[in-house]
Amino acid sequence: MSVTAREIHLAAYPKGEPTPTNFTLAERVLPDPGQGELLVRNLALSVDPYMRGKMTGVRSYTDPYEIGEPMDGAAVGVVEASGDPSYPVGTTVLHGQGWRSHALLPVSSVRPVNVTGDLPASAYLGVLGMPGQTAYIGLFHKAEMREGDTVFVSGAAGAVGSVVGQLAKRNGAKRVIGSAGSSEKVRHLVEDLGFDAAFNYKDGPVRDQLVEAAPDGIDVYFDNVGGEHLEAAIAVANDFARFALCGAISGYNATEPPQAPRNLFQIVAKRLTLRGFIVGDNPELVGSFYRDVAPAVAEGAITFRETIVDGLENAPRAFIDMLRGANTGKMIVRLGQ
Repeated sequence: MSVTAREIHLAAYPKGEPTPTNFTLAERVLPDPGQGELLVRNLALSVDPYMRGKMTGVRSYTDPYEIGEPMDGAAVGVVEASGDPSYPVGTTVLHGQGWRSHALLPVSSVRPVNVTGDLPASAYLGVLGMPGQTAYIGLFHKAEMREGDTVFVSGAAGAVGSVVGQLAKRNGAKRVIGSAGSSEKVRHLVEDLGFDAAFNYKDGPVRDQLVEAAPDGIDVYFDNVGGEHLEAAIAVANDFARFALCGAISGYNATEPPQAPRNLFQIVAKRLTLRGFIVGDNPELVGSFYRDVAPAVAEGAITFRETIVDGLENAPRAFIDMLRGANTGKMIVRLGQ
């Protein structure tokens, strides 16, 4: 039988911060899957900072969303009808057609996930998904963290940063420092995730707070925020420090050019290494990520939080709130069981 899927479409490109009027809820009739296809009912979908860059109408490192078309992103779902015997009905899969209730997918575009014990399927959207892989690849293969390093992570209470800090501690960092946007998030970083120090970037200049937290300087910076945070990290960096530049969420909704960093010559003076990266550039590292990280997550040695929003119709609000920093850990939109 055909299925009527509900989908979130982009209604207009945002100017500055997105609003609910930039999105619309639509319906589409999906046919039965043909040979080599699957009909998947989504259980949970991901909203991520990179999606803001797809709302410009201009290609960056990925194609933009089109006006009047369904948006996409990571999702986990369950197979409801199958055109491939290797994916029987009831199989839980990870795929890239989120922002909708159902998706008709070729089997080549899905990956089965193993959901056991207390681990929810949504973990494959966060700690065991793209954010976790970003943390792992950025920290170890871009910033080349070494035992004894002092590591600074901006946006440390988010889906990526929270994993970066825990991985750094587990692998011999001398000191791990995080920034976040509330006193509760600062408490979470130190008491729950084991950071050595954390500060609320809203409490004062980032540089001053970072100097206090890292009196001996920093050797590694994992950047999720950009702007003032990047300037502060350059200022406090030790000679030959290594930066992994993952994102710059402080400027994603900006309508004017950023005012910082203003100290770029220190990159030369301190012989810093700054490496921007996209996690999808290194698919060969995904296997080592799962071998190294998945057992620690299953054992509870690496912990994670999810901020859950229920209902597809609330996905735009979840996305907007995520850009404002309303989430602790991964922002997830839950569609059902």
